[in-house]
Amino acid sequence: MSNPTKVLYTATATAKGGREGHIHSSDGVLDFDLKVPKELGGPGGAGSNPEQLFAAGYAACFEGAVRYVAREKKVALKDASVTAHVGIGPREPTGFGIAVKLDVSLPGIDRAVAQELVDTAHRDICPYSHATRGNVDVQISLV
Repeated sequence: MSNPTKVLYTATATAKGGREGHIHSSDGVLDFDLKVPKELGGPGGAGSNPEQLFAAGYAACFEGAVRYVAREKKVALKDASVTAHVGIGPREPTGFGIAVKLDVSLPGIDRAVAQELVDTAHRDICPYSHATRGNVDVQISLV
């Protein structure tokens, strides 16, 4: 089980209207409309969707985990980025599922060291990785 032993922060957001509705966070920082992408039969256009929000959260969290591991291992990261690709589609026998691909860029870091940082971040540190493990296909590539 990957539940925290002590909750240090709780983010709160409310959605109304589902995928074609509106979301807002309790602090007002997030406050925007959602739109179903054209690829899923919606109108597309201005507005986000749950997959974009998940991709943004996972990318930021995973990069933070990589930076944490680098600090612990005394590896200086001058530049780093993570691009998350979150796909959605039907699953068997019913419903929908997501698949995730993380492209991790650690320029100037030896490839073996970079791979160790990414592997440790995914295996031990990132809460998104813990939450998806065994439920979502997550592929990670050094780019």
